[in-house]
Amino acid sequence: MDDAFQAASLTASQPAPQPALHSVADATERFDDPLPAQSIHFAVPPMRTLTWRVNASAALRVQAAQVWVTRARSPYDHWLQPGETLRLERGERIWLSTEAALPARVSITSAWQPPFAGVRRGMERLAAWLALLTLRRSREA
Repeated sequence: MDDAFQAASLTASQPAPQPALHSVADATERFDDPLPAQSIHFAVPPMRTLTWRVNASAALRVQAAQVWVTRARSPYDHWLQPGETLRLERGERIWLSTEAALPARVSITSAWQPPFAGVRRGMERLAAWLALLTLRRSREA
């Protein structure tokens, strides 16, 4: 038998390499952000403090320079390095500052909300409240 033929037959008889399996946790980490998303990019000037009230749950990401984050109702401060993120909850107030000589670049990313989403949510709450009021009155009668 020819050496080239033997090598080819040995290679053909070996099982094909299997692709690496990814765990479910890996998949959810890659796809945990709802799409579409909206991002706001801004700079934190040196030696100044900015305040922000979070309208929707979001992620704060630091792109350049170290940023100091203070959260309302939290005893802890956070020093975020470039590339680090911090999850923010809806309604939360934060203060941002930097001690770097140059402005710090920051972005806040949240799920996109259609126009008038707040009005729609308010109308849904009003309808639920009216339904509850009607139910209570019907029980009293």
